[in-house]
Amino acid sequence: MPNISDLDTQDDELYEHYAFRVEKGQQSIRVDKYLMNFMENVTRSKIQNAVKDGFVFVNGKSVKASYKVKPNDYVTVKFEHPTHEQLLVAEDIPIDIVYEDDDVLVVNKPAGMVVHPGHGNYSGTLINGLIYHFENLPNNSSNRPGLVHRIDKDTTGLLVVAKTELAMTHLSNQFAEKTSEREYVALVWGNVEEDEGTIEGNIGRHPKNRLQNTVYEGEDAYKGKPAVTHYKVIERFGYVTLVSCRLETGRTHQIRVHMKHIGHTLFNDERYGGEKILKGTTFTKYKQFISNCFKILPRQALHAKSLGFEHPSTGKFLRFTTEIPKDIQSCIEKWRSYAKHQDN
Repeated sequence: MPNISDLDTQDDELYEHYAFRVEKGQQSIRVDKYLMNFMENVTRSKIQNAVKDGFVFVNGKSVKASYKVKPNDYVTVKFEHPTHEQLLVAEDIPIDIVYEDDDVLVVNKPAGMVVHPGHGNYSGTLINGLIYHFENLPNNSSNRPGLVHRIDKDTTGLLVVAKTELAMTHLSNQFAEKTSEREYVALVWGNVEEDEGTIEGNIGRHPKNRLQNTVYEGEDAYKGKPAVTHYKVIERFGYVTLVSCRLETGRTHQIRVHMKHIGHTLFNDERYGGEKILKGTTFTKYKQFISNCFKILPRQALHAKSLGFEHPSTGKFLRFTTEIPKDIQSCIEKWRSYAKHQDN
């Protein structure tokens, strides 16, 4: 299996990027066949079209399908997404606005809503709703109107949206310089022993599962980007722990990856294995209890609870907090009741 890492897709959001380093033992085969062996859910015709369009590169140079890969070759591929003009369709989607003025908008995103259109999600996103309700939102560096940062589809909570070019520049700089504040609440598997701590580990694409990210350390650190998460225990329930996570950086899936890295996968985080019973007993009654919790909370237990930033016009530091949503709160209450019962 080659070393696989997605290129930084934020550099050019019109394309889906992939990169492969050919391993030493790889036999010499055509590049299109090589890619077919190592790319999941990609058709031969899609690869052949990418070759024909000049979007398959070896060591930085565009190649034909007949090129035969050699050990240590660096193969990169670009697949075209639909254009942004096609993606950005205004839709009358309700938006939960926590705060609004002439410069900024603070939104409370529900579970199940994708933040921006992309591969497989071309409608029903937050941006589709934003451009329906607000005209002339400024584009960020990836041509996404109003978007300063993002949170995952099944993560709930607060996002700030820029309404002017000045606000976009000002807020983007704050996120880049780590002067904004973002606190999340997460329910994780296991008893987090330390009351508080900091997780540092470069985050990059998982080498075997393209849907996951992972932590790279030591000699492999170059494969990821620096990421720092500060956590603090809020409440312990024995087999799970409620924690507060404060982001210093904003990598994709950062909390989900970092907490798994220290042995505390998010509760019911299917993508990272948290939908299995990772801690607890083998009793049938316990398994039923967990099943009931998963039904109450059919997603990862992660909520962007608070957000702070300097207002781009007034210079005043603003902080916003939102209630933990009912599905997570109900799950917490079930665990609290279970933990008390175990203590008695």
